Amino acid sequence: MATRHELLKQTLNQTSIAGGPSTRSPLSERRSSRRCKITQVMRIRPSDPEQKYFDDFRGTVSVSRSGIYFHTTELGYEVGQRVFITMPYPSDPSVIGREYLAEVVRKDTLQNGMIGIGFKTLMEITEQPGYSFDAPSREN
Repeated sequence: MATRHELLKQTLNQTSIAGGPSTRSPLSERRSSRRCKITQVMRIRPSDPEQKYFDDFRGTVSVSRSGIYFHTTELGYEVGQRVFITMPYPSDPSVIGREYLAEVVRKDTLQNGMIGIGFKTLMEITEQPGYSFDAPSREN
């Protein structure tokens, strides 16, 4: 009797041989942390001034500790591109969202005409509370 894992592997092999919709094996999970299906509004714009500028306001589809996936109609995204993300992007100007530097790692064409974009956050670039650019004081 075949195990569940062997049956899944056999099905995947038959699908990819028959020219099925996906050649990527779901068994090779590359994510390092779990995803949450939440929606938060964010602002995305390119970090490179040499690239065509856009200002994209979108809601997230899924979020993990170091990555975000969302749907957009903006055509300016490319894999490897670095972008600035403000998240959550508040409608109230007195609320401060956090700013991140991120890299686009995935670009999918969706059936509804939109584009699915996945990026990983590289670093937070919002000023950290309690951090000072002044030289530390010396105590004698």
